[in-house]
Amino acid sequence: MMDAFKDMYDVVVDRRANPQEGSYTCYLFDKGIDKILKKVGEEATELVIAAKNPDPEEIKYELSDFLYHAMVLMVEKGVTWEDITRELANRE
Repeated sequence: MMDAFKDMYDVVVDRRANPQEGSYTCYLFDKGIDKILKKVGEEATELVIAAKNPDPEEIKYELSDFLYHAMVLMVEKGVTWEDITRELANRE
């Protein structure tokens, strides 16, 4: 399960290091931190709205969008999944 997070994170890292024309991920990095933060905020809001609705498919879709944009933010700010899991482990 965690492999999916690592795999997607690795794709985001690769897109930053090796930009590809037409890549949405590259577009976000090119536009900078303000655009990335705007998208994280938008996706967080959409997730909250989806969570109020009865359809779990909508929650899965919006949570996936949120996590993707969070990973773009993580890469932009130099935060890894190891950093996140270590922080979570410290909260036990």
